[in-house]
Amino acid sequence: MSMRIIAKLDVKPPYVVKPVHFEGVRKVGLPAELAQKYYEQGADEIIYVDIVASLFQREILYSEIEKTASKIFIPLGIGGGVRSVDDFSKLFHSGADKVILNTYAVQNDSDLIREASEVFGSQSVVVNVEAKNWGNSWECFTDCGRVRSGKNVLEWVEEVESLGAGEIMIQSVDHDGRQRGFDVELISRVVDKVDIPVIAASGAGSLAHILEVSKLAQPDAIAISSLLHYDVKKIGEIKKFLRDNGIEVSE
Repeated sequence: MSMRIIAKLDVKPPYVVKPVHFEGVRKVGLPAELAQKYYEQGADEIIYVDIVASLFQREILYSEIEKTASKIFIPLGIGGGVRSVDDFSKLFHSGADKVILNTYAVQNDSDLIREASEVFGSQSVVVNVEAKNWGNSWECFTDCGRVRSGKNVLEWVEEVESLGAGEIMIQSVDHDGRQRGFDVELISRVVDKVDIPVIAASGAGSLAHILEVSKLAQPDAIAISSLLHYDVKKIGEIKKFLRDNGIEVSE
């Protein structure tokens, strides 16, 4: 099966921003415009995460989702401030194909994963894991890497799979925005723990970094931000490089 290349948009409405270690932001564009740009470049999916919805305890801005969805014809995953099955329904009606959960499931009620997967199907439920390394283990964080949960990442990913999640996106708080490579050990451990697809995020600073995580950790997809937002590489260049190095990707 081909590895998916996903363009990830971290959104602090109305702008896509680029944090470092989930802190501090630089505006890089508007979500609808960037989503269309990456769609036209050949992205397999777009992920849109409102990074302040949970932090500010407000609903995601549905009008922004509708604008973004109208520009693209590939799967669109949306996350940020999701607290209920009703939130899932609103996002699907706004154009989402998948809904991404983190803070509420970790800090309040993990059963939302089961409820949503039973109503909408596992394929539509993605759990985002913000992981911070503590020497020999990783802990789940929420609210843009600000709030500790006390949950062990490897135990949590097994739990979310058992609850019916269809996919996991694993992000490293330590590597996020640094463009110095992925936490390959973390991603490898998560891939080994679960049988559902894993999206590797946080750390791509070069084509070599993407190839390294592809070969060593073997995730099902790679989410990329900085390389694309700063026009260092285009989706087509990334796919060609991977293809030339033995990694199966879509055209």
